[in-house]
Amino acid sequence: MQSLGNDFVVIDGIGNRVPVGKDFAARIADRRFGIGCDQILLVEEGDHNADFKFRIFNQDGSEVGQCGNGARCFARYVVDNNLWHRDTMTAKTLTTSIRMVLEDDGTVSVDMGAPVFDPDSIPLNADNEQTGYDFVSTQGSVKFGAVSMGNPHAVIEVEDVGTAPVGRLGAELQQSSIFPESVNVGFMAMQSRNCIDLRVFERGVGETMGCGSGACAAVVYGISTGKLSPSVTVNLPGGAAVVSWDGRGSAVTLRGSAETVFEGEIDVSEFAAS
Repeated sequence: MQSLGNDFVVIDGIGNRVPVGKDFAARIADRRFGIGCDQILLVEEGDHNADFKFRIFNQDGSEVGQCGNGARCFARYVVDNNLWHRDTMTAKTLTTSIRMVLEDDGTVSVDMGAPVFDPDSIPLNADNEQTGYDFVSTQGSVKFGAVSMGNPHAVIEVEDVGTAPVGRLGAELQQSSIFPESVNVGFMAMQSRNCIDLRVFERGVGETMGCGSGACAAVVYGISTGKLSPSVTVNLPGGAAVVSWDGRGSAVTLRGSAETVFEGEIDVSEFAAS
């Protein structure tokens, strides 16, 4: 499946016994020796707290707690495959719970939860919460905003995303001890109070065509600094999404498309959970 060019292998873990592990995820995600994707999404049975369990694995096999584009694909998948028969559902991830709504126009809205700014909770090695933090890169000092959307994000404002040092600076921030669990790095250029351009360098993946939680983090940072309106169109390399946020204490809503590209089968008997 894909959403904004961010592509996923979505696996039914309710009807199948899946040997989930780091080696399995990395092999599936490999674009030469596996199926190939940005992330693997596993659908599992829920409990009394959520309709489903939603597991998200990066290309390197690491499990993460949030993916907005993946959540939209997840919602589309469970309905299209008759695993769910209502327009609204909840799913529990490694770090959070997500509410998803299938809209009448075919798009999917995702309640991404309230953003977290506390450095210890992001996590970010800083004494106090600040509007902007300083990072000394190999090319000089850079200011960034930091927020958790169920996963850590750094947001850097640039004049033009086309010339932004996405790979170099993204990798430097990810490898820095300032983010003990690494970080997703967004490079944001504001076109107006209602529109931004964005490129995202994801931890465990690299630059992707689209990043839903990264779009939310960028808009939250822009609204927090007074530069953006409560509803913003985010232009990513893979397409556009709309992010809405009413301010501190409020949940962020992410709305956009999701579609199935193809279906298939793979023999997983050679894999063991690890």
